[in-house]
Amino acid sequence: MLSNENIIANAIKQGFHQAAIIETKEIVFDPSFRPYCEENLCGQYGVNYSCPPECGSPEEMRQRILKHKYALVLRTEWNIPDWHNKEDIKRTKGLHNSYTMELVKVLRENGHNGIIVGASGCSLCSPCEIIKGNPCRFPDLRYSCMSAYCIYVKKLAESCGMKYDYENNTLPFFGMYVFD
Repeated sequence: MLSNENIIANAIKQGFHQAAIIETKEIVFDPSFRPYCEENLCGQYGVNYSCPPECGSPEEMRQRILKHKYALVLRTEWNIPDWHNKEDIKRTKGLHNSYTMELVKVLRENGHNGIIVGASGCSLCSPCEIIKGNPCRFPDLRYSCMSAYCIYVKKLAESCGMKYDYENNTLPFFGMYVFD
């Protein structure tokens, strides 16, 4: 098992700009965020196992997090001059999530089993197997986004001493690894 300091050092080494470990009971959940998923601006509502409605209700998602004691909060930041540029945002969210997957591999190899919370919905399969009516090919790696979990990310960032806002062309992304 790695110490908290080693977990954070591994996260920084992997490419995260900031990382912090908090207890999951400190995470603020707000089910009023779920309608943003239902607006389907990302196009994944109902067509991805990791997204609503398939991922579970806000309360089910909350309980999934609270079954674990700790959350490793992960933050990357990206130079994105136009935060409306969907192509740049998709690319950098993909990089954030790939950093997460590499870090999770190290954590699991060292006995830290848990669940992934991504900067977006799962993109391990494109398209998701749900489209074909098949079961998920990677249930142990599948990840839902912070919005699907109804996590109040701004409050999470503040509690970890992390910058949340887009400013000076810098866009932050957040994710977590929840473990015991």
